[in-house]
Amino acid sequence: MSEITDALAPREEEADPQFEPVIKLTEQVETKTMEEDEEVLFKMRAKLFRFDATSTEWKERGTGDVRLLSHKETKKVRLVMRREKTLKVCANHNITVDMKLQPNIGSDRSWVWKVAADYSESPPTAETLAIRFANADNAGQFKVAFEEAQASNAALAGVAVPSSDSEVKEEAAKGDEEEKEEKEEKEEDDHEKKDEEPAVEAEKKD
Repeated sequence: MSEITDALAPREEEADPQFEPVIKLTEQVETKTMEEDEEVLFKMRAKLFRFDATSTEWKERGTGDVRLLSHKETKKVRLVMRREKTLKVCANHNITVDMKLQPNIGSDRSWVWKVAADYSESPPTAETLAIRFANADNAGQFKVAFEEAQASNAALAGVAVPSSDSEVKEEAAKGDEEEKEEKEEKEEDDHEKKDEEPAVEAEKKD
């Protein structure tokens, strides 16, 4: 009787092939964000919008952390914001002296400003951006950090930052007060001179 063999058993002449993977999954690929040489000065979660001139509507750009980054060598500060989860850049621009944060109508927790060149897309584009924070306190902290970065960049460039509306009003009020004081001092001097005139005339008669 012939020996019964298992049809699924490997035969002696069959080889057991071994395949080496082309790419080892244990290897990590280093990615560059172009932010390695920068220091984070400010970071806060917010929602960003851009104004679409064609449809005359505000369109959402993304939600994530808005950051002010200072280059370790040049000390220049720029604003960078990435969408959470995807980390896609939705805002990337230098903070220049001509930028002015304007309060958004009807909200105490958002700001609007114009950007001559935003580098989140290629080629860079001029944009009107709006950013909204969780509350008014966070919005205030962003404004302070933004204006400090603006002043720092202006000092590096050797230019002056234009005064804000509140500062202009304060200077105007100060000037009006000084003018009023000068006017009052002049009036007092005129009264003193008038009081002295009769006395001098009386001495002359004597």
